[in-house]
This record gives sequence, C-alpha cells and structure tokens, in this order.
Amino acid sequence: MPDPASSPLPKFVPLTDRFDPGMSPTDALRHVHDVLRRRRSIRAFSERPVARETIEWLVRCAGTAPSGANKQPWRFVCVANPAVKHAIRLAAEEEERAFYSGRASEEWLRDLAPLGTDEDKRYLEIAPWLVIVFKLTRDDDDGLIYYADESVGIAVGMFLAAAQAAGLSTLTHTPSPMKFLGDVLERPANERAFVVIPVGYPAEDCQVPEHALWRKSLEDVAVFLE
Repeated sequence: MPDPASSPLPKFVPLTDRFDPGMSPTDALRHVHDVLRRRRSIRAFSERPVARETIEWLVRCAGTAPSGANKQPWRFVCVANPAVKHAIRLAAEEEERAFYSGRASEEWLRDLAPLGTDEDKRYLEIAPWLVIVFKLTRDDDDGLIYYADESVGIAVGMFLAAAQAAGLSTLTHTPSPMKFLGDVLERPANERAFVVIPVGYPAEDCQVPEHALWRKSLEDVAVFLE
C-alpha cells in the first residue's frame, strides 16, 4: 500500500489567467441566459456540414470542466463517417424498439408521450456529427477514477452550452443499454458509453414539442438562505 508521506507535495501557482466580462456579473449572466434559454433538443437536423475544427473546439470547451482529482475521465468519440453512423443507428433502433415495446414502464411512456419520441432515430444518420461521450472507469494507465458520473455530466453540460453559443443544435440521446456503442466503435474495456450527442444545424422545417418549451420557475428550483 502506498505510503501517503511519499506522495508528491502539491505545487501552487498564481491565478493569472482571470476572466473579466467587462460588465457586471448580473449583466453578463443576462446575456448568457439569453443564449442558453434558446437551446432546444432537436430531432430534425439539416445535412449542412459542420467543420471538424468546430467539433474540436467544442471538445476543448467541454474539457475545461472540473473533475474528481482532475482525472478528466471522459473521451469524446466524434463520428462523421456515414457507415459508422448507419451502424450506430441500426443498433440504437434495435434497443429503442425493445424499450418502447416492453422495457419502459407505463409511467415512463406517459411522461414521454408529450415529447413525441419513438424508436425512429433517423437523425443519427442525418446530423453531420455524432459525438459519443464515454466515461472512463479506470485511467488509461489503470489508475483509479473518482466521481466519474458527476465529472462527465458536467463536461457534457459544458459541451451543450458551447454548441449553443456557436449557433449549433444538439440532442442528448441515451439509448438503454448503451453497451453496443462500445462494440460498434471498438472502444477499450475501461470506457463506458455515457451519451450520444448529434451535432448540427436544424432543418428548415424543424419543429420541437410544445411541452419542451416549459421550464420551472426560479421559485421552483432555487432556495435562498440569507
């Protein structure tokens, strides 16, 4: 067992790369909120291309997320290859048919009904990019991972926010189970699929469920103790 006394001492450096929005925090947040409030999960994507460089910058943005012990336990597998996207769609639809035909509870299906979702996942082929986010269960050097779900969840949120800021649309697709993604993409055993994110532009005739426009009020989601 490693001797804690032999662990390297932490090294601290001055915080010099500070960000100043040039306006009050409240004004800056009003602007951020105006961008994020327009975010919608869409299922009707355009075939308009998105440059690989854009996806690279989205991954860089997501990679600024905090993580347990700074392990950064995420991997972003970015797919534009049509054959691979087709294979992912076929496997996803097989799982979704099982979900809608018996795996999901009646209550779950009732909750999904206002959103109009079903087993048809054609958008997995139409969106120019599929970004499949994997969480690491062990480091690539077999080291331990801490708070993987929390860390990867934060990174995914930052990815979605960055995509919105770039004028792109996304969807969080979580077929269950997701083991097939590791098989299709030939990922190593220490990676577990976390979410599939189609990325692109909305189709000209894109529609979203009215139910999805509803958001809880601040009073419903926040408690202030002053």
